[in-house]
Amino acid sequence: MGSVVTWEKLDALRVQWRREGRCVVWTNGCFDLLHVGHLRNLQACKACGDVLVVGLNSDASVRAIKGPSRPVTCEADRAELLAGLACVDAVVVFDETTPEVSLARLKPEIHCKGADYAPPHGKPIPEAKVVAAYGGTIRFIPLVPGRSTTETLAKITG
Repeated sequence: MGSVVTWEKLDALRVQWRREGRCVVWTNGCFDLLHVGHLRNLQACKACGDVLVVGLNSDASVRAIKGPSRPVTCEADRAELLAGLACVDAVVVFDETTPEVSLARLKPEIHCKGADYAPPHGKPIPEAKVVAAYGGTIRFIPLVPGRSTTETLAKITG
């Protein structure tokens, strides 16, 4: 089980993990209305290395990405839920809509993205240049079909 950390605490943890030779994995997202698809994705991310850090979009960045009715769950609750998962070592909140600044600061060995971003037909990956610049690797994690917050909300409101 992990913890919700500040960037300052994460910087210190990163130094420790590097000294211990641990492989740090980063993934990020909104994680609004946590579901089994999120869990399986995070478990697959953790299997890519030793330490899993989850970057959580702040409430403001979720609104910028998803619209004014989101998030459904506030960032403090989303962060605590994620930190409570056995596969998550640390959760840090970030305000940007994409993780370039966070990745440039943490420099994880592995950055995990959903398979919907995989080349050649995937969505653009704005942070790919940042990851390449510090020598990191991007890994694509399969999505769980039929499991998404958007689909869940459609059922609720439908």
